Amino acid sequence: MKDKLITRRDFIKNSSAAALAGALYLNLPKPVYSQAEKKSKVVLIRDEDLLDSGGKPKPEILERMLDQAMTTLLNVDVDSKAWSQLFHPGDMVGIKTNVWHYLRTPESLEKIIRQKLVSAGVPVQNISVNDRGIRSDPVFQKATALINIRPMRTHHWSGVGTLLKNYIMFVERPSDYHPDSCADLASIWHLPQVKGKTRLNILSLFTPLFNSVGPHNFSPQYVWNYSGMLLGLDPVAVDATGVRIIQAKRLAYFGEERPINPPPKHIFLADTRHHLGTADPAKIDLIKLGWQKDILI
Repeated sequence: MKDKLITRRDFIKNSSAAALAGALYLNLPKPVYSQAEKKSKVVLIRDEDLLDSGGKPKPEILERMLDQAMTTLLNVDVDSKAWSQLFHPGDMVGIKTNVWHYLRTPESLEKIIRQKLVSAGVPVQNISVNDRGIRSDPVFQKATALINIRPMRTHHWSGVGTLLKNYIMFVERPSDYHPDSCADLASIWHLPQVKGKTRLNILSLFTPLFNSVGPHNFSPQYVWNYSGMLLGLDPVAVDATGVRIIQAKRLAYFGEERPINPPPKHIFLADTRHHLGTADPAKIDLIKLGWQKDILI
């Protein structure tokens, strides 16, 4: 499939019904960007040999990919400098993972990140990996820093399961954030237990789910070996890039425009309403590393 530059307007059009998307966008408050403002940096890295025959990432290749992506993201020459730039020995670090059993965050990725934090001087007892029990987790309760990691997939309530949505377990009643296609998920990021603490966002696209129907639907025919991951400091920019890849895969697979349903409006509103980051591809500096075949973006 020939690569195509997708503008903000294209992105919105491909993520909802055209009339609804147009009306939605015209009525959203627009962020003001200065020409001097830096773009949000997102690193996409892929490796053709990442996955074993069972679809699980090979730890040695995964660690090499993470090292390369981190040095590129932080503009340093060795990965240890990248981790030390973001995390310090005095930190309490909560690693927010995702354990949905059909497509969970790979445990090998969790393990590697924990090791990198220890190498940066964070005491092992000050690190916790958790998902559904974060509200009662002592490390998360005292966390000074958070790492957000989860797989990319289509989702019944929010259109796509994203880094933004991954923090829904920080609230007592997640269902309060389901109305209107989970439009205001980004408001969670302004709560005291979260605000300003997220140092790193990793969206895994090892075997993403690009189509599903129903609240817990999973079909192996709608996953593929993309063998990649997205990293960034701006969760909105990472999620927006991930959605572009999912939508491009849907076009390639179905041979026609199949907008994600419901539309992933929470990503755009994280930008325009909640001012958490940028969803505009023109304001994202996307760096592509590694395997380029069928990259879709």
